[in-house]
Amino acid sequence: MSTEEATITDEERLHQRFESTVEHDQRVEPRDWMPEGYRKTLVRQIAQHAHSEIIGMQPEGNWLTRAPSLRRKAILLAKVQDEAGHGLYLYSAAETLGVERSDLTEKLVARRQKYSSIFNYPALTFADIGVIGWLVDGAAIVNQVPLCRCSYGPYARAMIRICKEESFHQRQGYELLLTMMHGSEQQRRDVQDAVDRWWWPSLMMFGPPDGDSPNTQQSMAWGIKRHTNDQLRQKFVDMTVPQAEVLGVTLPDSGLSYNAEREHYEFSEPDWEEFHRVLAGEGPCNTQRVERRRAAHEGGSWVREAAAAHAAKQAERGRAAV
Repeated sequence: MSTEEATITDEERLHQRFESTVEHDQRVEPRDWMPEGYRKTLVRQIAQHAHSEIIGMQPEGNWLTRAPSLRRKAILLAKVQDEAGHGLYLYSAAETLGVERSDLTEKLVARRQKYSSIFNYPALTFADIGVIGWLVDGAAIVNQVPLCRCSYGPYARAMIRICKEESFHQRQGYELLLTMMHGSEQQRRDVQDAVDRWWWPSLMMFGPPDGDSPNTQQSMAWGIKRHTNDQLRQKFVDMTVPQAEVLGVTLPDSGLSYNAEREHYEFSEPDWEEFHRVLAGEGPCNTQRVERRRAAHEGGSWVREAAAAHAAKQAERGRAAV
């Protein structure tokens, strides 16, 4: 047998082992062989997820100094800190695939990697903070709980803790809205206005329709995703409509109705042209979000340099002590 034939056989054997791991719902770990397409898909998805957590701190962080009470400020501060932690978990998971966190950040600020389009909309009133918790974090939970069973081990394990904290964030947002809906007439108007503005972007969080999502089928075959975009979007609508009724808000969709035969809610299509415009950088806050991330990254360079110098000094002392 030639060397070339042996190499081909070895690669086929590795690929068969990978396929068997995925087929038996087991975990692929960083040291395991994996197809390059699988690795690249994971890097793209995990990086986008990590960027979304970090960029997602901005619309809520803008309200830290304007929260109406010390209790609300403490809750919001804890949530923003959680989002920072989620980003760090995810960047760490991405690094197990052989990429550098610094390179991912550079690609983000250079607009060569994306983040969730939802964070390109402004939070205009404090009611937005509640609606972000209820709708945006609610959509995130629907999206992310299946990722706890992702075929890639580090990503799946990171998602377990993230989903627990996101569930708490969703409950915090809903509790804030319940309080406001029992408040003044202006507070109730603010809540309804925020729901009107965030409903459609929340539906877009699940990505384009299945027919326009080129990566879904392969990601599902590899066990990275468990459900299609449209399946997740339907689950979110079915879950959210009863919650809206309890709140006493109206979801801004004249086509929303319950289909008893399907046992699901029918709903209108989001404006996919708007989705693609925002994704392309033409949303209300795209430029602001990226520029603030760039400024924070550049402003923190001295911290990273000091930490690297300290680590090098500690390593040198360790070698000298041997």
